[in-house]
Amino acid sequence: MKLIVSPKLPEVVGPYSHAAAAGPFLFVSGMGPFDPKTGEVVGATMAEQTKQTLENLQTVLAEVGLTLKDVVKTTCYVSDLNLFGEFNSVYAKFMGDHRPARATVQVAKLFNGMFIEVESVALLK
Repeated sequence: MKLIVSPKLPEVVGPYSHAAAAGPFLFVSGMGPFDPKTGEVVGATMAEQTKQTLENLQTVLAEVGLTLKDVVKTTCYVSDLNLFGEFNSVYAKFMGDHRPARATVQVAKLFNGMFIEVESVALLK
């Protein structure tokens, strides 16, 4: 197993890595809407937070030469399913015609006032 920590993202806040490569897969920890420079949660709307979250996911994938097209599964945690349309619209733009498997779950609370967190599994090249 190889642990991946991106210098282009804020440091992790616990005993984990941004991602771990194991076998043919890259397992990406839950990404949130953190500003890469300040580490602060950014975005006042679900759409803004989803955009930053997916940009952060792209950054981790790029560390090992991957893109969103290599993602085979995402698990999306949202604070309010009433905001699903906003989330889904941004997610669809980022994924384009690529449609990895996905689960979307409403949770009671996310870290630091986040509306969204996305973890993923990608196929290594």
